Amino acid sequence: MWVIKYRKIFYAFSLILVIAAIVALGIWGVKPGIDFTGGTLVEVAYPDTLPTQAEVAAKLAVIDPAASIRPTGTDGYIIRMKPIEQGEKAAVNAALSIDGTYKMIEKNFSSIGPILGSEALRKSLWSIILVIIAIVLFITFAFRKVSEPVSSWKYGFAAIVALAHDVIIPTGVFAILGHFLGYEVDTLFVTALLVVLGFSVHDTIVVFDRVRENLHTHSQKPFEEVVGISVGQTFIRSINTSLTTLIALVVLYILGGSTTEHFSLVLIIGIAAGTYSSIFIGSPLLVTMEQFARRKK
Repeated sequence: MWVIKYRKIFYAFSLILVIAAIVALGIWGVKPGIDFTGGTLVEVAYPDTLPTQAEVAAKLAVIDPAASIRPTGTDGYIIRMKPIEQGEKAAVNAALSIDGTYKMIEKNFSSIGPILGSEALRKSLWSIILVIIAIVLFITFAFRKVSEPVSSWKYGFAAIVALAHDVIIPTGVFAILGHFLGYEVDTLFVTALLVVLGFSVHDTIVVFDRVRENLHTHSQKPFEEVVGISVGQTFIRSINTSLTTLIALVVLYILGGSTTEHFSLVLIIGIAAGTYSSIFIGSPLLVTMEQFARRKK
């Protein structure tokens, strides 16, 4: 199949994206949200008249000069600031209403201490690492009876390369968006990455399983051709499954509001990257490893 024939082009395209993502992470890094750093998140709406961002910033500067104010929708703001005690909440509300000048509706008010934030960051990182390890171990075990021409551990290696690809790209995109648009990563971002890992490995295993079956039914054919047949048999299914999921996520991104906006964006980027890697990276990588081992012998 053409996917296997032109695999070096697909490798190069992915490599460019991954390098760009790593460079963005190295230069800017991701912007952690209050879930990880600690702080207060306030979302307010103004049903009558919306004050200017400068007016709100001037009032909040008395409480927290470093407060971040971002418009949401056409009638509100999302404010991120230092941790606010319950006794200071009245002062914050007064500042947001510009001392009662504007009618204000509080839609969300949450505060997280720095200790809880650092604990959430640590647990989030561990959750991603443990999920990747568990996935690789499962794939190695599931394909343990496949020894020729590619050992079972190489299926796990191909899967981990694809999974790293699917995590690095959306994280790099959020590093860029965080630098230019102030996008932050939080526990929902980590949740979205875990969903992406599950979705991606599901697609990858479907192709790998078809490779395993075709190694028996097409045992006389070269391994490269067997993998090409397997990719061809699952290609339309993978594209259709991902496309229907992406349509739902795009609708959620457009209509879901600010609460799910970033979450759905991570899923859109990650699932698109995961579909690409399961078809154009994972399976072709098996062929590359098989040919390398054969030349070495």
